[in-house]
Amino acid sequence: MPEQPYEPEGAIAGTGMGGAMDLAASEATTLERTPGGPEGTGPQEKPRSLWSDAWRDLRRNPVFIVSALVILFLVVVSIWPSLIASGNPLKCDLAKAQEGSQPGHPFGYDGQGCDVYTRTVYGARASVTVGVCATLGVALLGSVLGGLAGFFGGVGDSVLSRITDIFFAIPVVLGGLVLLSVVTSNTVWPVVGFMVLLGWPQISRIARGSVITVKQNDYVQAARALGASNSRILLRHIAPNAVAPVIVVATIALGTYIALEATLSYLGVGLKPPSVSWGIDISAASPYIRNAPHALLWPSGALAITVLAFIMLGDAVRDALDPKLR
Repeated sequence: MPEQPYEPEGAIAGTGMGGAMDLAASEATTLERTPGGPEGTGPQEKPRSLWSDAWRDLRRNPVFIVSALVILFLVVVSIWPSLIASGNPLKCDLAKAQEGSQPGHPFGYDGQGCDVYTRTVYGARASVTVGVCATLGVALLGSVLGGLAGFFGGVGDSVLSRITDIFFAIPVVLGGLVLLSVVTSNTVWPVVGFMVLLGWPQISRIARGSVITVKQNDYVQAARALGASNSRILLRHIAPNAVAPVIVVATIALGTYIALEATLSYLGVGLKPPSVSWGIDISAASPYIRNAPHALLWPSGALAITVLAFIMLGDAVRDALDPKLR
């Protein structure tokens, strides 16, 4: 059989299927020089992280945009309520009790003759303060305890698991009635402390499970094999990759804590007069719901919008950070 002549214009590559594939020399050279080629001589695209992908998704999510704008407005009003309300929330006139909307007083007056609009605006400060401080305290305490228990395991992990089971068995509202009934302070800090005391087990269990999952990954084992200390592994490799579930749960829980503060204030064991709170105003307006429903409608509506905004924000953050939903 005569030998076939060599053709420099093409290259013959076996396909492994009994056939052949012709690849022009110019095409092969072009393939090697492309950015995705074997040599990678072209510009490489910067790899994206979970946080950059999450931020890109959040910016395109209308639910996140609307809820974030509402929350930003509430935060600004909580810090500077005088920007949109010039009256005094503690100034009341019994002669105007239960009167409806008037010029300069769009929400009318409550049963004590107080301006409902002014009290609704100033009531955002207590609710937002309690929600934010309680969420930060719960997230910090629960993350530290749960993260350490999940990382080291052993007896400490077992003891923490049993302690969280005990706290889960305590009804939150009933616990608030018992613990806060003996408190005489009318500030937000006893309420915040109660929420942190009964709220950290949930975050602790989330953080523990997340740390247990992350510490089994290959990059953690590689860092340990290279001689990294436990503190370095925990802070540099595990914490940044295990914090996403904690952020999601804490964001959703923030709205729950605001509703819990209003519930405890409504029952008379949360914030107490002369503090201004939506729960206090709802409790005071309940006996006059037939004669002055506006006094109950506005603080209740403000509370519902606030809680809904934080829950919607938490749902949007969860959708952005959960890789299973992509």
